[in-house]
Amino acid sequence: MKVGDLVSVIDENLKGKVLKINADQVKIEDEHGFTYQFSRDQLTIIDTDLYANAPIIRKKENSKVISKKHHKAPLKLDLHFNFLVNNPSDYEAFDRLMIQREKLLETIDFCRKNRIKTLLIIHGIGDGVLQKMVYDVLEGLSNVEYDSDGFFYHQSGNVEVRFL
Repeated sequence: MKVGDLVSVIDENLKGKVLKINADQVKIEDEHGFTYQFSRDQLTIIDTDLYANAPIIRKKENSKVISKKHHKAPLKLDLHFNFLVNNPSDYEAFDRLMIQREKLLETIDFCRKNRIKTLLIIHGIGDGVLQKMVYDVLEGLSNVEYDSDGFFYHQSGNVEVRFL
């Protein structure tokens, strides 16, 4: 340490320029012109070039590994009757509803056997008979979550079922 060096006080928020050194005592002046007396072991030299030539090393951030099975789109079941049979006009209304119910139960069993977590059941809006049947079936199941009294209960044409 010599006269003219920039120093910082170790236990205080104070910087200054060395004015005078007497044995173990150092007199410094801060940026406002005030002078202070400190012992040499309370001061440290501020080296402005210390980090100037140090190389900057950028390390690659490791991305978090997320299982692909949790990002799968839900299985979709469209219960519109024309997608379930070849000649929809050949069936009575009650037969249509029973075929749709059977397809719904088969798909739910398939999801449980194959550990599929989410099923999107598309029932359409219509007059609500099919929607009522879907919700009646879901009410009788255990270990499932679905929005039974949501805001869009009668406006949406589908329901998302999560298997627990």
